[in-house]
Amino acid sequence: MLFHTMVGSNDIERSKRFYDTVLGTLGVGEPARNIADSGHTRLIYNNGNGTNFIVSQPINDEPATVANGSTVAFSCNSPEQVRQLHDTAVANGGTSIEAPPGPRETASMGTIELAYFRDPDGNKLCGIHFPKSL
Repeated sequence: MLFHTMVGSNDIERSKRFYDTVLGTLGVGEPARNIADSGHTRLIYNNGNGTNFIVSQPINDEPATVANGSTVAFSCNSPEQVRQLHDTAVANGGTSIEAPPGPRETASMGTIELAYFRDPDGNKLCGIHFPKSL
């Protein structure tokens, strides 16, 4: 059900040293380093079963705090399911955020389908679908 969990960091290199060591005890290797379109750095740790743990500089340039920079992403089976997840959330008290649901072009992953929204408490959530070729 979940694709990734993300936490924010005010010092990405300190976080890399910490998580390399801590997650290394679980057999998780070096993270992939991703530079977002905004120029912020993200560290992507994958445990080999498709679930990722991500550490990110908050893209709003505010200090990382509990939940700032955090996203819980739900893996969807199709682009239609991404939209359905988004629309159902909004219809039930959630708030649509960022770009409208739909395809996003990425340099490393091709076209992916995304929809971002917040729950009624403000937690940032996402529906995501990857093409079968990934």
